[in-house]
Amino acid sequence: MVLTIELLNKHLFKAQSIIQAVADIEALIQPQDAWSYQTLVDLLEQDSIDLLVVYQSDAVVGYCLYRMMFEQAEILRIGTHPNYQRQGIASKLFARLNQQLQALTVESLLLEVRADNLPAIALYEQQGFETIHQRKGYYKTAHKPAVDALIMQLNYKNKADRSG
Repeated sequence: MVLTIELLNKHLFKAQSIIQAVADIEALIQPQDAWSYQTLVDLLEQDSIDLLVVYQSDAVVGYCLYRMMFEQAEILRIGTHPNYQRQGIASKLFARLNQQLQALTVESLLLEVRADNLPAIALYEQQGFETIHQRKGYYKTAHKPAVDALIMQLNYKNKADRSG
């Protein structure tokens, strides 16, 4: 499987169709909390927010929406189309994101995940993230118990110290 990972060029004439493809994946993998096309467009109008897109051929199969604020970055959304999950796409996406952020001298990367999303937590831990905070009962769904949110961090400075 040949994959291409690119930063979305917000001025590209086909950016709208790419953003729509991301919104379509969101609807599949986050049915209770999907971000719409318009939400994504509004976020991408901010200079601090970018979108990495993973393509197989011309099809969007994964994405990572993130924000950079000085020496810290935060993943706002990350996802892989269900037909392409468990094929290493997220790991390749993280490798590209990490390379990009470290080149910009970002010191750490944050993300938030549902405490009951064990496959995602395992992936993030494999990538070197550590849980730094827990928000009790953060995710609320009607007729279901609330679920905690975990705040996880990847510290590039510590990663460089360990590998260097």
